[in-house]
Amino acid sequence: MLYSYKERLNKRELIRCIRNGAYTSVLGEKHGFSKGLKEAYPQAVPMLKDTLQVGFLELPKKHSEKRLQNSILDNMKDFVLELGKDFLFVDKEYALQVGNSSFKIDLLFFHRGLQCLVAIELKTGKFKPEYMGQLEFYLEALDRDVRHSNENPSIGILLCQETDRSIVEYAMSRSLSPTMIAKYESQLIPKEVLQRSLEEFTQFLTPKK
Repeated sequence: MLYSYKERLNKRELIRCIRNGAYTSVLGEKHGFSKGLKEAYPQAVPMLKDTLQVGFLELPKKHSEKRLQNSILDNMKDFVLELGKDFLFVDKEYALQVGNSSFKIDLLFFHRGLQCLVAIELKTGKFKPEYMGQLEFYLEALDRDVRHSNENPSIGILLCQETDRSIVEYAMSRSLSPTMIAKYESQLIPKEVLQRSLEEFTQFLTPKK
């Protein structure tokens, strides 16, 4: 209920979130948050999801990062609903100039509640620790050259197709940058799991006598 209240979900959106098991991702145990994110934004950790259900993207099992990006852009309303309503889309392939080199952030958002830029990097394979260096570099460039003086430090999200819990924990345990690793799933939740989730949610809403 806290999630639906904060996100100001209407009936259709709430039903969709229940079907996607959004509350499980929000309330479940999380391992993809860096030490820096937990310290800088402790209020945000309970509301951010480390697993996104993106069945609406209709992705084939094997797909490229470009296909993933284009599908997100074509379904931005649903993608933002899955992320959280406080996320505002800024641009795709946002250009950064550092020295004589140019770089591009896959997706750039602004979070109204946290008052900060959010860089999202898309990876269609399994998470690799070396991805963190690239993301942290982008955050440094954003904070130095793009962030306004009244805004908070930028957050980075690595959105990966697969994650290994142990590798993620090792990679994030000493990271002082406000970053997180999230996994995206395009398969629908099994019917029996959905039914059980709906029953649990109904029991939660039913007043105790």
